[in-house]
Amino acid sequence: MYKPDYYSLLKQKISSKKARISVIGLGYVGLPLAVAFAKKGYFVYGYDTNKKRINSLYQGRRYITDIDPKIPLSLIDKGRLNPSSKEKILADSDAVIICVPTPLRKVKTPDISYIIQASNTIGRYLHKGQLIILESTTYPGTSRDILLPILEKKGLKEGKDFFLCFSPERVDPGNKKYPLEKISKIVGGISRKSAYLTRILYSKIINKVVPVSSIETAEIVKLLENTFRLVNIGLINEFALACRRLGIDVWEVIDAAKTKPFGFMPFYPGPGIGGHCIPCDPVYLSWKAKELGFQTKMIDLASYTNRFMPKYVVKQAAGLLISKGIKLSHARILIIGVTYKKDVKDLRESPALDIIELFRKKKARINYYDPLIPYLKVKGIKLRSVSLTKNVLKKYNCAVIVTGHASVDYNLIRKNSKLIFDTRNVYKRKYGNVVKL
Repeated sequence: MYKPDYYSLLKQKISSKKARISVIGLGYVGLPLAVAFAKKGYFVYGYDTNKKRINSLYQGRRYITDIDPKIPLSLIDKGRLNPSSKEKILADSDAVIICVPTPLRKVKTPDISYIIQASNTIGRYLHKGQLIILESTTYPGTSRDILLPILEKKGLKEGKDFFLCFSPERVDPGNKKYPLEKISKIVGGISRKSAYLTRILYSKIINKVVPVSSIETAEIVKLLENTFRLVNIGLINEFALACRRLGIDVWEVIDAAKTKPFGFMPFYPGPGIGGHCIPCDPVYLSWKAKELGFQTKMIDLASYTNRFMPKYVVKQAAGLLISKGIKLSHARILIIGVTYKKDVKDLRESPALDIIELFRKKKARINYYDPLIPYLKVKGIKLRSVSLTKNVLKKYNCAVIVTGHASVDYNLIRKNSKLIFDTRNVYKRKYGNVVKL
Protein backbone atom coordinates (compact mmCIF):
# COMPACT_ATOMS: atom_id res chain seq x y z
CA MET A 1 0.00 0.00 0.00
CA TYR A 2 1.36 3.41 -1.01
CA LYS A 3 2.17 5.72 1.89
CA PRO A 4 2.61 9.37 0.88
CA ASP A 5 5.91 11.01 1.86
CA TYR A 6 4.51 14.36 3.04
CA TYR A 7 7.96 15.79 3.62
CA SER A 8 9.07 15.19 0.01
CA LEU A 9 5.74 16.35 -1.39
CA LEU A 10 5.86 19.59 0.59
CA LYS A 11 9.49 20.20 -0.29
CA GLN A 12 8.61 19.87 -3.98
CA LYS A 13 5.64 22.24 -3.60
CA ILE A 14 7.78 24.87 -1.89
CA SER A 15 10.58 24.60 -4.46
CA SER A 16 8.17 24.87 -7.40
CA LYS A 17 6.23 27.73 -5.72
CA LYS A 18 3.04 25.70 -5.80
CA ALA A 19 2.76 25.78 -2.01
CA ARG A 20 -0.08 27.97 -0.75
CA ILE A 21 0.95 30.13 2.20
CA SER A 22 -1.21 31.61 4.95
CA VAL A 23 0.09 34.40 7.19
CA ILE A 24 -1.87 34.83 10.42
CA GLY A 25 -1.72 38.43 11.66
CA LEU A 26 -1.24 41.24 9.15
CA GLY A 27 0.61 43.72 11.34
CA TYR A 28 4.18 45.04 11.16
CA VAL A 29 5.55 41.49 10.88
CA GLY A 30 2.88 39.59 8.98
CA LEU A 31 1.99 42.02 6.19
CA PRO A 32 5.56 42.53 4.88
CA LEU A 33 6.01 38.76 4.98
CA ALA A 34 2.80 38.09 3.06
CA VAL A 35 3.72 40.74 0.47
CA ALA A 36 7.24 39.34 0.06
CA PHE A 37 6.02 35.80 -0.67
CA ALA A 38 3.30 37.05 -3.03
CA LYS A 39 5.83 39.16 -4.94
CA LYS A 40 7.96 36.04 -5.44
CA GLY A 41 5.10 34.21 -7.11
CA TYR A 42 3.47 32.30 -4.26
CA PHE A 43 -0.26 32.39 -3.65
CA VAL A 44 -0.69 33.93 -0.20
CA TYR A 45 -3.65 34.13 2.14
CA GLY A 46 -3.46 36.94 4.68
CA TYR A 47 -5.61 36.04 7.66
CA ASP A 48 -6.53 38.62 10.30
CA THR A 49 -9.50 38.87 12.66
CA ASN A 50 -9.28 42.68 12.41
CA LYS A 51 -11.68 43.39 9.55
CA LYS A 52 -10.52 47.03 9.36
CA ARG A 53 -7.10 45.80 8.24
CA ILE A 54 -8.64 43.54 5.61
CA ASN A 55 -10.80 46.38 4.29
CA SER A 56 -7.82 48.75 4.24
CA LEU A 57 -5.89 46.33 2.02
CA TYR A 58 -8.73 46.00 -0.47
CA GLN A 59 -9.26 49.77 -0.47
CA GLY A 60 -5.59 50.64 -0.85
CA ARG A 61 -5.32 52.44 2.50
CA ARG A 62 -2.03 52.53 4.41
CA TYR A 63 -1.91 51.24 7.97
CA ILE A 64 1.68 49.96 8.05
CA THR A 65 4.41 52.60 7.61
CA ASP A 66 6.78 50.35 5.67
CA ILE A 67 4.26 49.08 3.12
CA ASP A 68 3.04 51.23 0.23
CA PRO A 69 -0.68 50.30 0.03
CA LYS A 70 -0.45 50.19 -3.76
CA ILE A 71 1.76 47.09 -3.54
CA PRO A 72 -0.63 44.72 -1.71
CA LEU A 73 -3.51 46.13 -3.76
CA SER A 74 -1.64 45.29 -6.97
CA LEU A 75 -0.94 41.75 -5.68
CA ILE A 76 -4.63 41.35 -4.84
CA ASP A 77 -5.56 42.42 -8.37
CA LYS A 78 -3.08 39.91 -9.80
CA GLY A 79 -4.58 37.11 -7.71
CA ARG A 80 -1.39 36.52 -5.68
CA LEU A 81 -2.63 37.89 -2.35
CA ASN A 82 -5.98 37.12 -0.74
CA PRO A 83 -6.55 38.96 2.58
CA SER A 84 -9.40 37.43 4.57
CA SER A 85 -10.96 37.19 8.01
CA LYS A 86 -12.36 33.72 7.25
CA GLU A 87 -10.39 31.05 9.11
CA LYS A 88 -11.36 28.26 6.71
CA ILE A 89 -8.66 29.47 4.30
CA LEU A 90 -6.19 27.62 6.56
CA ALA A 91 -7.57 24.33 5.25
CA ASP A 92 -6.33 25.33 1.78
CA SER A 93 -2.80 26.14 2.96
CA ASP A 94 0.44 24.18 2.73
CA ALA A 95 2.37 26.53 5.04
CA VAL A 96 0.92 28.61 7.87
CA ILE A 97 3.00 31.37 9.48
CA ILE A 98 1.88 32.78 12.84
CA CYS A 99 2.64 36.49 13.36
CA VAL A 100 0.39 37.46 16.26
CA PRO A 101 1.13 39.81 19.19
CA THR A 102 2.69 38.53 22.43
CA PRO A 103 2.21 41.40 24.91
CA LEU A 104 2.78 41.52 28.65
CA ARG A 105 -0.01 41.36 31.17
CA LYS A 106 -0.36 44.19 33.70
CA VAL A 107 1.56 42.09 36.23
CA LYS A 108 4.49 41.84 33.77
CA THR A 109 4.02 38.18 32.87
CA PRO A 110 3.89 36.79 29.31
CA ASP A 111 0.57 36.79 27.51
CA ILE A 112 0.65 34.07 24.84
CA SER A 113 -3.14 33.93 24.51
CA TYR A 114 -2.95 35.09 20.88
CA ILE A 115 -0.54 32.25 20.08
CA ILE A 116 -2.84 29.73 21.74
CA GLN A 117 -5.86 31.14 19.92
CA ALA A 118 -4.04 30.95 16.57
CA SER A 119 -2.86 27.41 17.33
CA ASN A 120 -6.38 26.26 18.16
CA THR A 121 -7.65 27.79 14.92
CA ILE A 122 -4.93 26.04 12.93
CA GLY A 123 -5.64 22.80 14.78
CA ARG A 124 -9.22 22.81 13.53
CA TYR A 125 -8.01 22.79 9.91
CA LEU A 126 -4.67 20.99 10.26
CA HIS A 127 -4.11 18.29 7.67
CA LYS A 128 -1.27 16.09 6.57
CA GLY A 129 1.49 17.80 4.66
CA GLN A 130 1.32 21.20 6.36
CA LEU A 131 4.22 23.30 7.65
CA ILE A 132 3.44 25.48 10.69
CA ILE A 133 5.87 28.29 11.55
CA LEU A 134 5.68 30.50 14.64
CA GLU A 135 7.31 33.94 14.34
CA SER A 136 5.77 35.62 17.40
CA THR A 137 8.33 36.34 20.11
CA THR A 138 7.94 34.10 23.14
CA TYR A 139 9.81 32.24 25.86
CA PRO A 140 11.77 29.03 25.09
CA GLY A 141 9.55 25.98 25.33
CA THR A 142 6.40 27.59 23.92
CA SER A 143 6.51 25.75 20.59
CA ARG A 144 7.21 22.32 22.07
CA ASP A 145 5.12 22.55 25.25
CA ILE A 146 2.15 24.64 24.06
CA LEU A 147 1.79 24.50 20.25
CA LEU A 148 2.82 20.90 19.64
CA PRO A 149 0.21 19.28 21.94
CA ILE A 150 -2.53 21.46 20.42
CA LEU A 151 -1.55 20.49 16.88
CA GLU A 152 -1.21 16.79 17.70
CA LYS A 153 -4.71 16.51 19.22
CA LYS A 154 -6.06 14.98 16.02
CA GLY A 155 -3.48 12.21 16.14
CA LEU A 156 -1.17 13.65 13.48
CA LYS A 157 2.54 13.38 14.23
CA GLU A 158 5.11 16.14 13.86
CA GLY A 159 7.97 15.28 11.52
CA LYS A 160 5.81 12.74 9.68
CA ASP A 161 2.34 14.16 9.03
CA PHE A 162 3.01 17.86 9.66
CA PHE A 163 5.99 20.04 10.50
CA LEU A 164 6.51 22.66 13.21
CA CYS A 165 9.22 25.31 13.25
CA PHE A 166 10.10 28.59 15.00
CA SER A 167 11.67 31.52 13.18
CA PRO A 168 11.92 34.75 15.21
CA GLU A 169 10.71 37.91 13.51
CA ARG A 170 13.39 40.54 13.06
CA VAL A 171 11.43 43.37 11.45
CA ASP A 172 12.67 46.86 12.28
CA PRO A 173 9.83 49.28 11.40
CA GLY A 174 11.03 52.36 9.57
CA ASN A 175 14.49 50.97 8.83
CA LYS A 176 15.05 51.50 5.10
CA LYS A 177 18.65 50.28 5.24
CA TYR A 178 17.59 46.77 6.22
CA PRO A 179 14.39 45.70 4.46
CA LEU A 180 12.97 42.22 5.04
CA GLU A 181 15.12 40.40 2.47
CA LYS A 182 18.38 41.77 3.94
CA ILE A 183 17.68 40.63 7.51
CA SER A 184 19.00 37.10 8.00
CA LYS A 185 16.48 34.54 9.29
CA ILE A 186 16.97 32.04 12.11
CA VAL A 187 15.10 28.72 11.86
CA GLY A 188 14.79 25.92 14.39
CA GLY A 189 12.39 22.99 14.13
CA ILE A 190 10.93 20.31 16.35
CA SER A 191 12.42 17.92 13.80
CA ARG A 192 15.24 18.35 11.29
CA LYS A 193 12.76 17.97 8.46
CA SER A 194 10.74 20.92 9.79
CA ALA A 195 13.81 23.13 9.98
CA TYR A 196 14.89 22.16 6.47
CA LEU A 197 11.47 22.85 4.95
CA THR A 198 11.36 26.25 6.65
CA ARG A 199 14.86 27.01 5.45
CA ILE A 200 13.85 26.27 1.86
CA LEU A 201 10.70 28.38 2.17
CA TYR A 202 12.36 31.46 3.64
CA SER A 203 15.32 31.25 1.26
CA LYS A 204 12.85 32.24 -1.48
CA ILE A 205 12.49 35.72 0.06
CA ILE A 206 15.46 36.13 2.46
CA ASN A 207 19.10 36.46 1.37
CA LYS A 208 20.48 34.40 4.27
CA VAL A 209 18.74 31.72 6.34
CA VAL A 210 20.56 30.33 9.38
CA PRO A 211 19.46 26.99 10.89
CA VAL A 212 20.04 26.28 14.58
CA SER A 213 20.07 22.98 16.46
CA SER A 214 16.68 23.15 18.19
CA ILE A 215 13.41 25.02 18.29
CA GLU A 216 14.22 26.29 21.81
CA THR A 217 17.49 27.78 20.53
CA ALA A 218 15.58 29.66 17.84
CA GLU A 219 13.11 30.95 20.45
CA ILE A 220 15.81 32.27 22.77
CA VAL A 221 17.90 33.90 20.00
CA LYS A 222 15.32 36.67 19.71
CA LEU A 223 15.32 37.19 23.46
CA LEU A 224 19.11 37.54 23.48
CA GLU A 225 19.00 40.13 20.69
CA ASN A 226 16.52 42.33 22.53
CA THR A 227 17.97 41.72 25.98
CA PHE A 228 21.30 43.00 24.61
CA ARG A 229 19.58 46.22 23.59
CA LEU A 230 17.57 46.52 26.81
CA VAL A 231 20.64 46.19 29.03
CA ASN A 232 22.76 48.60 26.99
CA ILE A 233 19.99 51.20 26.83
CA GLY A 234 19.54 50.80 30.59
CA LEU A 235 23.28 51.32 31.04
CA ILE A 236 23.41 54.48 28.92
CA ASN A 237 20.30 55.88 30.62
CA GLU A 238 21.97 55.41 34.00
CA PHE A 239 25.18 56.91 32.57
CA ALA A 240 23.17 59.94 31.38
CA LEU A 241 21.83 60.48 34.90
CA ALA A 242 25.37 60.36 36.25
CA CYS A 243 26.60 62.82 33.61
CA ARG A 244 23.77 65.19 34.53
CA ARG A 245 24.95 65.21 38.15
CA LEU A 246 28.52 65.80 36.96
CA GLY A 247 27.53 68.63 34.64
CA ILE A 248 28.80 66.74 31.57
CA ASP A 249 27.04 66.48 28.20
CA VAL A 250 26.39 62.75 27.75
CA TRP A 251 25.79 63.19 24.02
CA GLU A 252 29.27 64.63 23.57
CA VAL A 253 30.69 61.73 25.59
CA ILE A 254 29.00 59.16 23.34
CA ASP A 255 30.15 60.93 20.16
CA ALA A 256 33.72 60.90 21.45
CA ALA A 257 33.59 57.26 22.60
CA LYS A 258 32.28 55.98 19.28
CA THR A 259 35.40 57.21 17.48
CA LYS A 260 37.07 54.09 18.91
CA PRO A 261 37.09 51.54 16.06
CA PHE A 262 36.71 48.49 18.31
CA GLY A 263 35.26 47.47 21.67
CA PHE A 264 32.46 50.06 21.74
CA MET A 265 28.98 50.25 20.26
CA PRO A 266 27.00 53.47 20.73
CA PHE A 267 23.64 53.37 22.49
CA TYR A 268 21.69 56.51 23.30
CA PRO A 269 19.67 57.64 26.32
CA GLY A 270 16.07 58.70 26.01
CA PRO A 271 12.75 59.31 27.76
CA GLY A 272 12.00 55.60 28.01
CA ILE A 273 11.64 52.63 25.68
CA GLY A 274 8.66 51.55 23.62
CA GLY A 275 7.47 49.13 21.00
CA HIS A 276 7.18 45.45 21.69
CA CYS A 277 10.72 44.17 21.34
CA ILE A 278 12.82 45.94 23.94
CA PRO A 279 10.44 46.57 26.87
CA CYS A 280 8.56 43.26 26.57
CA ASP A 281 10.70 40.49 25.09
CA PRO A 282 13.44 40.31 27.77
CA VAL A 283 10.72 40.01 30.43
CA TYR A 284 9.70 36.74 28.75
CA LEU A 285 13.16 35.38 29.50
CA SER A 286 13.15 36.81 33.01
CA TRP A 287 9.78 35.16 33.71
CA LYS A 288 10.92 31.78 32.36
CA ALA A 289 14.14 31.96 34.37
CA LYS A 290 12.19 32.58 37.59
CA GLU A 291 10.11 29.48 36.82
CA LEU A 292 13.39 27.56 36.84
CA GLY A 293 14.62 29.17 40.07
CA PHE A 294 17.06 31.61 38.46
CA GLN A 295 17.00 35.40 38.75
CA THR A 296 18.05 37.50 35.75
CA LYS A 297 19.45 40.40 37.75
CA MET A 298 20.81 42.44 34.83
CA ILE A 299 17.54 42.21 32.89
CA ASP A 300 15.50 43.20 35.92
CA LEU A 301 17.77 46.14 36.78
CA ALA A 302 17.85 47.40 33.18
CA SER A 303 14.05 47.13 32.95
CA TYR A 304 13.70 49.12 36.17
CA THR A 305 16.11 51.82 34.96
CA ASN A 306 14.34 52.20 31.62
CA ARG A 307 10.88 52.28 33.23
CA PHE A 308 12.15 55.07 35.51
CA MET A 309 13.01 57.41 32.62
CA PRO A 310 9.50 58.90 32.05
CA LYS A 311 9.44 59.88 35.75
CA TYR A 312 12.88 61.40 35.36
CA VAL A 313 11.75 63.44 32.34
CA VAL A 314 8.79 64.86 34.25
CA LYS A 315 10.92 65.58 37.32
CA GLN A 316 13.57 67.38 35.25
CA ALA A 317 10.95 69.41 33.39
CA ALA A 318 9.38 70.40 36.70
CA GLY A 319 12.77 71.53 37.99
CA LEU A 320 13.43 73.60 34.86
CA LEU A 321 10.07 75.31 35.24
CA ILE A 322 10.59 75.99 38.94
CA SER A 323 13.89 77.69 38.08
CA LYS A 324 11.81 80.10 36.01
CA GLY A 325 9.29 80.63 38.78
CA ILE A 326 6.55 78.40 37.30
CA LYS A 327 4.91 75.60 39.24
CA LEU A 328 4.19 72.46 37.25
CA SER A 329 0.53 72.65 38.31
CA HIS A 330 0.33 76.07 36.62
CA ALA A 331 2.34 75.12 33.53
CA ARG A 332 1.32 74.48 29.95
CA ILE A 333 3.37 71.66 28.43
CA LEU A 334 3.62 70.69 24.76
CA ILE A 335 4.83 67.16 24.02
CA ILE A 336 6.59 66.89 20.65
CA GLY A 337 6.24 63.36 19.24
CA VAL A 338 4.21 60.59 20.86
CA THR A 339 5.07 57.44 18.89
CA TYR A 340 7.59 55.07 20.43
CA LYS A 341 10.03 55.44 17.54
CA LYS A 342 11.16 58.12 15.13
CA ASP A 343 9.13 58.25 11.88
CA VAL A 344 7.06 55.17 12.77
CA LYS A 345 3.30 55.38 13.30
CA ASP A 346 3.17 53.07 16.31
CA LEU A 347 2.11 53.84 19.89
CA ARG A 348 2.87 50.45 21.44
CA GLU A 349 4.41 50.93 24.90
CA SER A 350 5.37 54.49 23.95
CA PRO A 351 7.03 56.37 26.85
CA ALA A 352 5.20 59.51 25.69
CA LEU A 353 1.95 58.04 27.00
CA ASP A 354 3.48 57.57 30.47
CA ILE A 355 4.98 61.06 30.37
CA ILE A 356 1.62 62.62 29.46
CA GLU A 357 -0.11 60.73 32.26
CA LEU A 358 2.54 61.75 34.80
CA PHE A 359 2.27 65.41 33.81
CA ARG A 360 -1.50 65.22 34.11
CA LYS A 361 -1.24 63.75 37.60
CA LYS A 362 0.82 66.81 38.52
CA LYS A 363 -2.05 69.00 37.21
CA ALA A 364 -0.04 70.36 34.28
CA ARG A 365 -2.03 71.30 31.19
CA ILE A 366 -0.88 69.02 28.38
CA ASN A 367 -1.11 69.05 24.61
CA TYR A 368 0.93 67.31 21.97
CA TYR A 369 2.07 67.59 18.39
CA ASP A 370 2.85 64.58 16.22
CA PRO A 371 2.63 64.63 12.41
CA LEU A 372 1.87 60.88 12.38
CA ILE A 373 -0.80 60.76 15.11
CA PRO A 374 -3.72 63.17 14.55
CA TYR A 375 -5.45 62.15 17.76
CA LEU A 376 -4.79 60.12 20.90
CA LYS A 377 -7.41 57.89 22.44
CA VAL A 378 -5.51 55.39 24.53
CA LYS A 379 -4.89 54.64 28.22
CA GLY A 380 -7.50 57.20 29.28
CA ILE A 381 -5.87 59.93 27.19
CA LYS A 382 -8.12 61.81 24.78
CA LEU A 383 -6.25 64.54 22.92
CA ARG A 384 -5.89 65.93 19.42
CA SER A 385 -2.60 66.99 17.92
CA VAL A 386 -2.25 70.79 17.90
CA SER A 387 -1.03 72.76 14.90
CA LEU A 388 2.64 73.65 14.97
CA THR A 389 2.68 77.42 14.48
CA LYS A 390 4.46 80.40 16.02
CA ASN A 391 1.39 81.50 17.97
CA VAL A 392 0.67 77.99 19.26
CA LEU A 393 4.26 77.44 20.44
CA LYS A 394 4.31 80.74 22.32
CA LYS A 395 1.37 79.61 24.47
CA TYR A 396 3.40 76.92 26.24
CA ASN A 397 5.82 77.26 29.12
CA CYS A 398 7.82 74.24 27.98
CA ALA A 399 8.09 72.00 24.91
CA VAL A 400 9.31 68.47 25.66
CA ILE A 401 10.74 66.60 22.69
CA VAL A 402 9.95 62.91 23.29
CA THR A 403 10.17 61.53 19.74
CA GLY A 404 12.37 63.17 17.11
CA HIS A 405 10.45 62.75 13.85
CA ALA A 406 12.46 63.92 10.84
CA SER A 407 9.55 65.89 9.35
CA VAL A 408 9.16 68.23 12.35
CA ASP A 409 10.33 71.84 11.99
CA TYR A 410 12.66 72.03 14.98
CA ASN A 411 13.95 75.42 13.93
CA LEU A 412 10.40 76.78 14.26
CA ILE A 413 10.11 75.20 17.70
CA ARG A 414 13.44 76.62 18.86
CA LYS A 415 12.70 80.15 17.70
CA ASN A 416 9.23 80.33 19.26
CA SER A 417 9.45 78.28 22.48
CA LYS A 418 10.24 79.75 25.88
CA LEU A 419 11.87 76.53 27.08
CA ILE A 420 12.68 73.22 25.36
CA PHE A 421 13.57 69.98 27.11
CA ASP A 422 15.24 67.89 24.41
CA THR A 423 15.30 64.19 25.37
CA ARG A 424 16.44 63.03 21.91
CA ASN A 425 19.37 65.35 21.12
CA VAL A 426 17.67 66.82 18.05
CA TYR A 427 19.56 70.08 18.70
CA LYS A 428 23.24 69.33 18.19
CA ARG A 429 24.33 72.87 19.05
CA LYS A 430 23.81 74.69 22.33
CA TYR A 431 20.95 77.20 22.53
CA GLY A 432 19.88 79.35 25.45
CA ASN A 433 16.33 77.95 25.62
CA VAL A 434 17.27 74.28 25.04
CA VAL A 435 18.12 71.84 27.82
CA LYS A 436 19.18 68.31 26.92
CA LEU A 437 18.42 65.09 28.76
